[in-house]
Amino acid sequence: MKTLLAPQANRITDCTQALIAAGGYNGFSYADISAHVGITKASIHHHFPKKADLVLTLVRRYRTAATEGMAALAAKDTGPLGCLEAYLGWWAACIGDGSMPLCICAMLAAEAPTLPAEVAEEVRLHFAGLAGWLESVLASGAACGALHLQTSPAAEAQLLMATVHGAMISARAYGDPKIFRTATNALLERLVLPSSPKNNRPAAAGKPVRP
Repeated sequence: MKTLLAPQANRITDCTQALIAAGGYNGFSYADISAHVGITKASIHHHFPKKADLVLTLVRRYRTAATEGMAALAAKDTGPLGCLEAYLGWWAACIGDGSMPLCICAMLAAEAPTLPAEVAEEVRLHFAGLAGWLESVLASGAACGALHLQTSPAAEAQLLMATVHGAMISARAYGDPKIFRTATNALLERLVLPSSPKNNRPAAAGKPVRP
């Protein structure tokens, strides 16, 4: 979706993503974007008449990138455990280098009661899509004996997603990116059957793909 936007609209949405990660939906205004991007507020309104239009576009772009990342992981054929490691590794890298310290949909979800309805719905769809992908990965892992689930794939997917989002917040609270790995590695160890020959973890293959 990013390629369908005009270059200046992309710069505006890029800036908005950083501002939401820093302070949420209610933590920025068009004046902030104007100052960061170096354009007038009228120019921002030209591309996005309302703040809700801008954030809706951003979340849809974000969802598209996530969907493409999940498809790319499936194409790599690294197996269920490899998919989970790539997913967690991508976020660990983003948090470590500060390029994306928080999932913006998680950030927006915390403000759901005050979000415009169309934005809140798009955020919900992101959660549903991610949970569905995680559920399919976990179910596949359980079916082939690579992963050990203590409850249903759907419930495990919600637990995993909540742990990832919580670990992001803890890493920010402590000011220590390693906290993310500490929490998510513990979760991954819980899912892995150490005695299974299928759990010879694959070596990292290049740059993690965004899930």
